[in-house]
Amino acid sequence: MDLDVFVTAHQAEWHRLEVLSKRRRLSGEEADELVTLYQRATSHLAQIQSAAPDPTLVGRLTTLVARARSAVTGARTASWRDAVRYFTVSFPAALYRSRRWWIPIAVLSILFSALIGWWIAAHPEIRDSLAAPDQIREMTKPGGQYETYYSDHPASSFAAQVWTNNAWVAAQCLIFGVLLGLPVIWVLISNVMNLGVALGLMSSAGRLDFFLGLLLPHGLLELTAVFVAAGLGLRLGWTVIDPGPRPRATALAEEGRSVIGMAIGLTVVLFVSGLLEAFVTPSGLPTWARIGIGALAELLFLLYALVLGRRAAATGDAGDLESADRADLNPVAA
Repeated sequence: MDLDVFVTAHQAEWHRLEVLSKRRRLSGEEADELVTLYQRATSHLAQIQSAAPDPTLVGRLTTLVARARSAVTGARTASWRDAVRYFTVSFPAALYRSRRWWIPIAVLSILFSALIGWWIAAHPEIRDSLAAPDQIREMTKPGGQYETYYSDHPASSFAAQVWTNNAWVAAQCLIFGVLLGLPVIWVLISNVMNLGVALGLMSSAGRLDFFLGLLLPHGLLELTAVFVAAGLGLRLGWTVIDPGPRPRATALAEEGRSVIGMAIGLTVVLFVSGLLEAFVTPSGLPTWARIGIGALAELLFLLYALVLGRRAAATGDAGDLESADRADLNPVAA
């Protein structure tokens, strides 16, 4: 093959293909021409690679063919509309779809925390086994550790610290789901125990109302986000055990993509919770005002998840990728 003659013969086609592949909009005739030229360029590249593999020309045609392939297949780029759709459709739909997991988890966790708190407050010997009396007094007294925890650091850095910690707890719940969900249960137990101990110690010191005034402004939304993450992790773990009518690999792929998407939304929820914990909880606002702000944030989240989520789920959205971005699957029998 004479490369110079070959290049001269097809140079105009390659140039035209390059021009068409860069255009955002094509007429019907131009689209047909693009496909034809792409097929020819692919054939030309194969001929050169087999007969006269010149590195420079091969590299040029490889780049041209790759760009033309993207134009022909219509590769879609992400845009701000994708972000809007995620927060108005996909995320609330996934929250609603998983409600049968995270709502029972939330109710049971709160009940067990309250039970542990009552048990510790009602049994002095249990308190004494947790820490020395002097240490307990240091933690629960006015100006003690439970109180100064929220005001010892600048609000902005404290918000970042809280956000990072809570996001890590939520990420653990999501990631551990693939291990049959068993580690998720341990994460939940740890959080329930910590909350129950704090409730019990502050109640025994006669300062439960003060502690709830510090906890509720941010804790309602924060704990809900953790419960949602735990519910998703357990649902993913159950998918490993029982994928339903779907092939196990397909079921895990779909649920895994949904979990990854939920991680983004929960990060935003925990960011809001971190702002409340850093700026509202230690503020000089009256207790009723601080709790009211936290309750409002929780109410808005529940409306978002259960009302907007129900509407989004009714359209068939499951929190997965859009159908155009998913691979085609063979139908399976139910």
